[in-house]
Amino acid sequence: MPAFETLLTFFGVSVLLGLTPGPDNLFVLLQSAQRGWRAGMAVVVGLCAGLVVHTAAVALGLAAVFAASAMAFTVLKYCGAAYLAYLAWQALRAPAATAQEPVNGQGNPGGPSLGRMVGRGMVMNLTNPKVLVFFLAFLPQFADPARGSVALQLMVLGVVFMLATLLVFGAIACFSGGFGALLQRSARAQTVLNRVAGLVFLGLALRLATAER
Repeated sequence: MPAFETLLTFFGVSVLLGLTPGPDNLFVLLQSAQRGWRAGMAVVVGLCAGLVVHTAAVALGLAAVFAASAMAFTVLKYCGAAYLAYLAWQALRAPAATAQEPVNGQGNPGGPSLGRMVGRGMVMNLTNPKVLVFFLAFLPQFADPARGSVALQLMVLGVVFMLATLLVFGAIACFSGGFGALLQRSARAQTVLNRVAGLVFLGLALRLATAER
């Protein structure tokens, strides 16, 4: 097990990283503003589930094999870019939906179920090869072979990173969801928000498609 001081430092760094503007927290912010804080929290759960997979890959040594394969990196990044482009297309063509209209049970008018939002978050995370490469470079820096199994330490660090992400992204989801609820009272504001979200998703897709290892 890593030392308590190491875990505390790692947690602080992880919180700062979560607060740094990036594709994942921007994705949470926009989905929460569009569909409500519950949908945003569902996306956060999906992102954290993806982090569990990345952590396991690093601990088992699979991440190193993946990072060495240019083909695997390219295929995965294009899959992620295509998914983001699909979300952009959905957002750009989405009709305005106000808070007074019937909802699907989750507080997001006519939107996907919470289960689908969890899936969106997980796909978003798993199809971004930069996350896996980042974990491969980041987690081992806090592992000490003198303190036992490195694989176990990496798993513990991954769980701590996930908790930090859950706290930071959860706060973003709640804040953005509350602000989005105000916008959903205006069909015009909802239309503008959908268009902005579509353009941002499209920008993220282009950014991922042109990413280098």
